[in-house]
Amino acid sequence: MLHNIELQPYNSFRTKAIARLYCEPTTVKELTGIIKKFPTERKLILGAGYNLFFTEDFDGLVIRPAMKGIERIREDELGVELEVGAAEEWDHFVGWSVSNGYAGVENLSLIPGSVGASPVQNIGAYGKEAGECITRVQTVDIQTGEPIIFTAGECGFSYRDSLFKQTKRYVITSVRYRLEKQFAYREKYADLNRELNAIPRPTLVQVREAIIRIRNRKLPDPELLPNAGSFFKNPILTPQEKDALLQLLPELPLYPSGDNHFKTSAAYLIESAGYKGKRKGMVGISEKHALIVVNYGTGKGSEIADFVQEVQQGVFRLYGVRLEPEVWIF
Repeated sequence: MLHNIELQPYNSFRTKAIARLYCEPTTVKELTGIIKKFPTERKLILGAGYNLFFTEDFDGLVIRPAMKGIERIREDELGVELEVGAAEEWDHFVGWSVSNGYAGVENLSLIPGSVGASPVQNIGAYGKEAGECITRVQTVDIQTGEPIIFTAGECGFSYRDSLFKQTKRYVITSVRYRLEKQFAYREKYADLNRELNAIPRPTLVQVREAIIRIRNRKLPDPELLPNAGSFFKNPILTPQEKDALLQLLPELPLYPSGDNHFKTSAAYLIESAGYKGKRKGMVGISEKHALIVVNYGTGKGSEIADFVQEVQQGVFRLYGVRLEPEVWIF
């Protein structure tokens, strides 16, 4: 257990904050013991730090799970189940899976963060969500210290959401995925189709490589320019909201989103509102992608939070759409 630890190295926005207590348990038993030892402390679960930033010190216990490893649990001629430690880097797991010929997570290549964050955010890209491959999640209850296993059906997966995100009650220690041994590329996203246009039957490795190239072109490297990846969720519109918005933005991209709703692009709305590339002080919107809020040098999370609020208010004023952050602000 460590005291008064600077959290700037542990969040991708690099905002400054002090945690009064900090730990990195490497086993479920160690984590359980820590939670039971500090039952009344306010607690925060911290992974790789790509889905949050700090605006103030944290007066409590920060838990950063350090469980690693990739283990084959069962295998047949069609696929394999893998148990993966929460602290494994997500893209390392994706790369390992692709190199072993296991399909299912290749569309999620180069998403920053840890494996433990994948069910929390139900991370997704290019028409695929992590929740589609997850079979169970092993956790520890942050209130009682007791281990609890959730089946996929109990996780409450939806668009960039889950039971874990809603309750913030469970420390994820490992995630189990079912991946397939057969792969056939299905055309869905225009930019990925263009990238693979010269390849008649793209392999698993070629799809991963194409997605990495696209993401490197579009997105700023958080190691060079601190950011948390996609900052806002893509809005879900009712038919009435869709029709009203089309009156203002006839070229608005729209995608069916179940139950007679429609998903649109937060990046398109932000760019249409004039915020792409806009900078205010040490914070701004990336010139590469309108969905990326970037930190040009401030250690104050409050400056990022103020800028985010300005973007939200600007988009709502023009288009009547409330942008919801994917990133947590503490």
